[in-house]
Amino acid sequence: MKHLSMLISPDGRWMVDDSAEFFEALGDAHPDYDASQFAVKNLGFIKFQIHEQSLIEIELHPYTVELPALLAAQQQLLLSKVGLFRVKYFDTAWQSEILSSADLAVTRLSQLCAPKFASPAKERFFVEPQDFSKLYDTGDGPLHLLAHKWRMSFGHFDPSLISFAIKHELLSRLIIAGVTLPDGDPIFRFIGDGHANWLDPEYHMHAIGQKMENQPDKEYGGWVSQFYRDVARSGQPRYDFVTAKIQRPPSTYTTRYERLLLPWKTPSDEILVTLSSRGLTDTGTGDASAADLDSAPLKYSAKSA
Repeated sequence: MKHLSMLISPDGRWMVDDSAEFFEALGDAHPDYDASQFAVKNLGFIKFQIHEQSLIEIELHPYTVELPALLAAQQQLLLSKVGLFRVKYFDTAWQSEILSSADLAVTRLSQLCAPKFASPAKERFFVEPQDFSKLYDTGDGPLHLLAHKWRMSFGHFDPSLISFAIKHELLSRLIIAGVTLPDGDPIFRFIGDGHANWLDPEYHMHAIGQKMENQPDKEYGGWVSQFYRDVARSGQPRYDFVTAKIQRPPSTYTTRYERLLLPWKTPSDEILVTLSSRGLTDTGTGDASAADLDSAPLKYSAKSA
């Protein structure tokens, strides 16, 4: 493959440049102008090009980019084996930067797009994307076990997942949400009792079948919902470190945890997304202190839920 040019729509969908699908999203079946550049500059699309497996070029206008598109681009960067990246962005005029690693490219995209996404509410939530492939290579913890189960099942859900979780003592830290494609909201299907530390016990009992965003802390619920939705749409896993201040009256619950989100196909249009998590500190277990979150920089990227 010498050259591949793709576009990511504002809602995170991938489409081939100059394809019928792209022209439909553009709303112009026969453009007589540079349609992809118009879409990038004015409509919030991101252009993603691979040049001879040696260079990836990302083109965007930061002030028009939506979060699902940003997350989709960052997720693909993290899966790439390419070692050189060019970020081209519009800021009164087109600017260009060369970066030497996927992590640097992900961070730079977050920095460029942060002004649009930053809000006082989201300063309570901080996500650090991690390399999902590491779960295949090292360790035998709960997240590693589920990652291997997902790969061996080819991402297809069946009842054996529940018995697998019970056998390996993973059920208490498991959450299952259903997302009906293409535009459904994440719905709670299962919540393990290990999540009662941050969810009100009464809500924990009655949340099944309800939208994830309608948690007692609605800002946190809305924030995490977007990641479940993105995983369902992309069909790609997410592995993150998350630090959050969750409003849980009468006080605020501050937590730092390791999170794995996996998409599971079903016979219907519903994708089941599982969350498996465990607490973290600098040494790898337990929760972070409030001071840790207060000192953490705000990040948005394709590595969290």
